[in-house]
Amino acid sequence: MYQCWYISDMNTPILDVRFFASDGGNEPVREWLKSLQGSERRTIGEDIKTVQFGWPLGMPLVRKLAKDLWEVRVHLVDRIARVLFTVVGHTMVLLHGFIKKSQATPPEELDVAKRRLQQLRSAS
Repeated sequence: MYQCWYISDMNTPILDVRFFASDGGNEPVREWLKSLQGSERRTIGEDIKTVQFGWPLGMPLVRKLAKDLWEVRVHLVDRIARVLFTVVGHTMVLLHGFIKKSQATPPEELDVAKRRLQQLRSAS
């Protein structure tokens, strides 16, 4: 009996990454990222890239929040960011980003991501 092991080519992403776009064409996560300091954008981008090339991943970087909804858990220098996303086929869709101010994920932040997920599904 033979065993096959799949070794991922670290130069080939497992997932494509795209920003959720509203009906009006706005990309809320892109806009949120632009509002952050360059060093914070880089850190968040590196963590998203880690997910892109290493999917599926679990804690401590990625946590499942609900059906088809995960968060990238980003530790910045003096605060914590979250990027909520879904995976459609081989595409990671960035639904919502925010700076975390409490221990638990605030329900209103989760609701934003869930609404965008519903919009994404209804557009498909």
